[in-house]
Amino acid sequence: MTPEQYVQEKAAASGSSFYYAFLFLPKPRREAITAFYAFCREVDDVVDEVSDPGIAQTKLAWWNTEVARAFAGQPQHPVMRALMPAVPAFGLEERQLQAVVEGCRMDLTQTRYLDFPSLQRYCHLVAGVVGEVSARIFGQTQAQTTEYAHKLGLAFQLTNIIRDVGEDAIRGRIYLPVNELQQFDVKAHEITSRTYSDRFRALMQFQADRAHRLYDEALALLPAEDRRSQKPGLMMASIYRTLLREIERDGFQVLHQRVSLTPLRKFWLAWKVQALGRM
Repeated sequence: MTPEQYVQEKAAASGSSFYYAFLFLPKPRREAITAFYAFCREVDDVVDEVSDPGIAQTKLAWWNTEVARAFAGQPQHPVMRALMPAVPAFGLEERQLQAVVEGCRMDLTQTRYLDFPSLQRYCHLVAGVVGEVSARIFGQTQAQTTEYAHKLGLAFQLTNIIRDVGEDAIRGRIYLPVNELQQFDVKAHEITSRTYSDRFRALMQFQADRAHRLYDEALALLPAEDRRSQKPGLMMASIYRTLLREIERDGFQVLHQRVSLTPLRKFWLAWKVQALGRM
């Protein structure tokens, strides 16, 4: 299996909303973003699939070394071998990939966040930087597009947090800020025991309202000159925001299930942005 085949299979197998946005890109950009997404999946899987924190730390340290080795011209892993041709082509930087690894490392050492600013730092590493790299691969020409990408990545990550509250709690992680749980009088044990209440729904609506504001702020930041090149990000925004609205309509039933959109609906939402230019 070639490195290119490896990353293609990794991306397709994830079933992620990101995959549908990649389909409409020209081949060089599609190959680059697929390789980068596969890198993110590899690193994230270390945290989600390795039960021993010590082993997970060792694996993440290996990825730190592998990223440095790849940027020194000696990639070993098929993901890095597939990604490295994109580095000069799209101006990718070692610090960006190292930031993604660092964000995943936070999941091994921190399971709660006292307030939103502390959560925001984590989101920047695992999602904002991902948005930054993606924007470059998509064809960014304006400096302000980086700010748009950071804010859109934050909106995506908050949507993920809302969707995955129940799953994350099973893994021992509650990303909802502690001071906001206190504000709505929701106890951690209510989340881990999958107990719904009006207080929980009010807390989740507060989270959803924040995510919606971030989507609006991100879209307002996107320069008109880059709107065409950044269509893949707008496709993902359409998919993720539709998912968020579905969760809201369902009354935030996220403690016992993972709400998702069908592949056909994701493809339709992505195609609508590509063909009609609207979300």
